[in-house]
Amino acid sequence: MTDWLNKHSFVELGGRQRAKALLDAGTFRELIDPFQRVMSPWLSRQGVVPQADDGVVIAKGSVAGLPVVIAAIEGNFQGGSLGEVGGAKIAGALELAAEDNRNGIPTRAVLLLETGGVRLQEANLGLAAIADIHAAIVDLRQYQPVIGVVAGSVGCFGGMSIAAGLCSYLVVTREARLGLNGPQVIEQEAGLDEYDSRDRPFIWSLTGGEQRFNSGLADRYVADDVAQIQQTVSALLQQGAPEQQRSRRADFYLARLAELDTTAQIEPATVRALYQGVRP
Repeated sequence: MTDWLNKHSFVELGGRQRAKALLDAGTFRELIDPFQRVMSPWLSRQGVVPQADDGVVIAKGSVAGLPVVIAAIEGNFQGGSLGEVGGAKIAGALELAAEDNRNGIPTRAVLLLETGGVRLQEANLGLAAIADIHAAIVDLRQYQPVIGVVAGSVGCFGGMSIAAGLCSYLVVTREARLGLNGPQVIEQEAGLDEYDSRDRPFIWSLTGGEQRFNSGLADRYVADDVAQIQQTVSALLQQGAPEQQRSRRADFYLARLAELDTTAQIEPATVRALYQGVRP
């Protein structure tokens, strides 16, 4: 009981609080904060109230003394969807971190991913911004590890699930979800018999954090606890880049998928069994 009382939920924190919780005490410095009023110019034209930071918090500081930039997506604003401004903030932060490394400053990056992907009200602009994020991750990870953290039930979907796959390391919790398409999209396209978006145990059994970890698509599976997540992120940052990035192992994952019998109903346990003893 004492252990549970001492835990501090990471999932229940907002994006800004999550960034502060990961950084060393007193080192948090926000870039393009809400008082600068850099927000989407498109939402108000469509009757949507914008947010002063466009739902993305960019902060610099240190973790265990190491220079770090954090991009935290606020899942409570528009489902964590990314538009032109929020996407540009993340891409720009990663690009500047890569430039830091080229100038001898070993800046690492942490992405706190709580997002449904592109913002539909800014579809093309949002997609372009997410593509810039992808390119920036690949550029930065040549020098330093890029850590992705998917913690809350909003999960990480759409183009930002690709960003998660490009990260050097991915940390997930039991509450997290990760997938290219969200449950409602799959149900709409494939039908209720194929995928019931209201069946939460079913959804988490396929795209939840535990399943993604057991399937080799995440590197660390942690409890919803600020201290544990901070310690895990710190350890991965100090570990440095992996010998081979996950996105360079397409042949490994395709070989595993080829072993599945797609004529039969695929069960979560079947997928997990494929990765026993062969985690990358």
